[in-house]
Amino acid sequence: MTETRDIGIEVETPEEVCDDDNCPFHGTLPVRGRTFEGEVKSDDMEKTVTVQWSYSQKLPKYERYERRNTKVTAHNPQCINAVEGDTVKIAECRPLSKTKSFVVVEKISGE
Repeated sequence: MTETRDIGIEVETPEEVCDDDNCPFHGTLPVRGRTFEGEVKSDDMEKTVTVQWSYSQKLPKYERYERRNTKVTAHNPQCINAVEGDTVKIAECRPLSKTKSFVVVEKISGE
C-alpha cells in the first residue's frame, strides 16, 4: 500500500513510505483509545521502542503529590523510526504481541 491513510488523530503524517502491515499510515493497523506523549528510553528491540512518561499522583494522607512513571512498549514503524532520546506520541491499538498494545504515530522532537 503506497498511499497514506488518515488515522483519525491530529498528527503529522510521515514523509517516508514503508511496507509495514502494522503501520497505521501505510498498513492496515487501526488506532483507537488513548494517546500519550513520552520519551523513548530504549530502541534495542527490532521494530519496538520503550516509551516512558511521568505524572503526578496525589497522596491524601500527606496532602502532597508524588512523581510516578509509566513505561510501555510500542511498535515503531519504519517510516517514523524513533530512536532513543526522541519525544514521541503513541496511540493505543489492538494487541500486537504479549506486551505491545501501542504504536508510535508521531515523532515530536529529537534527532
